[in-house]
Amino acid sequence: MATRLRPVPSEAVLITGCSSGIGNATAEHLAAEGWKVYATARRPETIADLAEKGCETLALDVTDEKSMAGAVEKVSQAEGAVGVLVNNAGYSQSGAVESVPMDQVRRQFDTNVFGLLRMSQLVLPGMRDQRWGKIVNIGSMGGRLTFPGGGIYHATKYAVEALSDALRFEVRGFGVDVILVEPGLIVTSFGDTASATVGEVGDGPYERFNRHVAKMTQAAYKGPMVKLGGGPEAVAKTIGKALKSGRPRPRYPVTPSAHLMINQRRFMPDQLWDLVMRTQFPTPR
Repeated sequence: MATRLRPVPSEAVLITGCSSGIGNATAEHLAAEGWKVYATARRPETIADLAEKGCETLALDVTDEKSMAGAVEKVSQAEGAVGVLVNNAGYSQSGAVESVPMDQVRRQFDTNVFGLLRMSQLVLPGMRDQRWGKIVNIGSMGGRLTFPGGGIYHATKYAVEALSDALRFEVRGFGVDVILVEPGLIVTSFGDTASATVGEVGDGPYERFNRHVAKMTQAAYKGPMVKLGGGPEAVAKTIGKALKSGRPRPRYPVTPSAHLMINQRRFMPDQLWDLVMRTQFPTPR
């Protein structure tokens, strides 16, 4: 009796949030390495450059169920399944926790957490069926430590850490790897977006503190700290390396700032960390 061969699994890559920064660099890098890449953004016209570099482009809004399901269905129809999902879409909401309106908090979690979670749920049936797949979650060193004025953003990245840890255990037996990438300081427009969100939280008892947070965020992305950072290409190369590994690591910190800050926080007691933060941020009062 002839042996029935299992079909070759799809290795098609679906990446969220490709209009700029890490998503754009990752789509370009993986396409250049020979992967079949589906690059996505809320507005496909913003990723026309990626179509010229060998990527398929799709509209995908990670805060919209119909958009997410539609994108996964298109890739599945064309390729059989989404083989690799890179959950990259995200941004940073800054401001003292009490001062951030709840609609902005919900928008932050919708993008950074619930979109990532739902995309993973949508691609997993196809990965399980073919007994192969990889989910790459773009977390942050901010999922391992917390800066004042960034509580909402950090909360989303801590959530990504927990989801990745649970999911890694739950899907391993189906042949699916879950990989968490933890960038440190990445020189993109991310810093400008983060500092701009402080202006949306208004005045009040935290006005001086929030202004300082915005100033420090800008300085981190444009000042001397940049020497400890890197470009989005550093993250793209790390993702490429992880995807080619037969046994990828659970976590991949990226840039010297990520390694330095994660290790500092790991060995620093909470009271000492708070003391260091008080030397960098004004205490609201």
